[in-house]
Parts: sequence; C-alpha cells; structure tokens
Amino acid sequence: MEFLLYLALGACAGVLAGLFGVGGGIIIVPVLVFSFKAQGFDPSILTHLAVGTSLATIIFTSVNAIREHHRRGAVRWPIFVWLTVGILIGAGFGALTAEAISGPNLQKIIGVFALVIAAQLALDLKPKASRTVPGKFGLTVAGSVIGWASAIFGIGGGSLTVPFLTWRSVPMQQAVATSSACGLPIALSSALFFMILGWHDPLLPAHSLGFVYLPALLGIALTSMFFARIGARLAHKLSPKLLKRLFAALLFCVGLNFLL
Repeated sequence: MEFLLYLALGACAGVLAGLFGVGGGIIIVPVLVFSFKAQGFDPSILTHLAVGTSLATIIFTSVNAIREHHRRGAVRWPIFVWLTVGILIGAGFGALTAEAISGPNLQKIIGVFALVIAAQLALDLKPKASRTVPGKFGLTVAGSVIGWASAIFGIGGGSLTVPFLTWRSVPMQQAVATSSACGLPIALSSALFFMILGWHDPLLPAHSLGFVYLPALLGIALTSMFFARIGARLAHKLSPKLLKRLFAALLFCVGLNFLL
C-alpha cells in the first residue's frame, strides 16, 4: 500500500513540477512525513528522512520538465548558470542547518512555510516586474539563498525562484522554465549532503541511503518523470488559477496539521 501511495505522490509531484516550477517537494515532504509516521519510523529522524527523500525525487522530476521547457526555448540558460553557482554553495549550508534542527521543530518550520506558500497562491501575490536581471554576483547571491532555503524545506526552489525572476522582469513562462532547470542542481547537491549527513545514523530504517529512503524514491521517481512532461505542457496551454487555489487549500491544511 505504501508503494502505491508513492506512485500516486510521484504523479502529483510531476504535474506540479512542470506546471508551476515548484519541484513537487512542497507536497512530497508532508505526505512522506505522514507515511513514515504510519510506518513507525523513529520521530527524531523521520522529518529529515522525508526532506532528504523529497530532494532526491526532484532530480527525476526536474529532468523531464527541463527537457520539455528547453524544447520550447523557455529556459534562460545564462541566468541558470549563475544561479546554480550560488545554489551549490547554499544547498550545503541548508542541509547542515536542517540537520541541526530537531525533527519536531523542523516540521513546524515546514508548516509555516506551507502556510506562507498557500497564502501566496490563494491571493495570487506576485512581485511586480520592477527591476532588471542582476549581474553574475547578484544571481550567485540569490542562488545561495534559494539553495539554502530549498535544502531545509526539501523543495526544488520554485516557490522562491519564480517570484525572484518575475520581480526581475523575466516573463512568467521563462521564470517557470528556468526555475525548473534550477531544481536539478538544488536536488543533486542537497540530496547528496543529506545522504552523507545521515549515513551512519543507527535509527534509519532498512533500505535507506543516509536520509534518503529508497522505496519512496523509486515509487515517486517512476511516475514523476512521466507526469512532469505533462505538467510542463499544461504550463504553456492553461491558466492554472483554479488549480493554484485548490493547491493552496491543500497546503493550508498541511501547514495547520504540522503546527497543531
């Protein structure tokens, strides 16, 4: 039953990754936390295991989303390169920060983040395009912050990267596409750090590579790679206003559950 849940979760995460450039982690982490609790995993490590596993799944989600966006010429590769430089720096510090936070407190932090994203989606809050794209140093600094926060929350960074790029006058479709591309270095570097940091933890369940739980990774990866392409295609065809609000309602419930 757990594996079927992971397959369904991968499908949802894939569509979200392609449609919004959010990497799917914002919904993967809470579901994995609930799943790991049901399986009786130790409370002190299950949140870190959920975050690390989520980041590893985003590797697979990002690949197909990037291919689809690149095929449509929407990825701003020069922006991607310098954001990635910062992301690789920030992701390591983010993983170290997450490891230093206790499991219950990390859940509360993720809950607050889910509520913030829910409000942003429900109210359609977007920064106005008021500035131009920064230079190499500015993009590197921004990438460091995005990478740091993404590693803590177990996300692909889209909920941070997309608003930043739209604020910097990048058109929405290009912002989503470039954000999807940035999800790959975020996931690769952060997942690697979570594997290393959790490698010798005696409380981890069987079939774990550090803070990455392989059965969940496999199930989510199998479906997310296919559905990410569907989400990317929808991003170029549909107005996702209603879907955003439904997604916001789900995140609101998740956030409250983590905080109460």
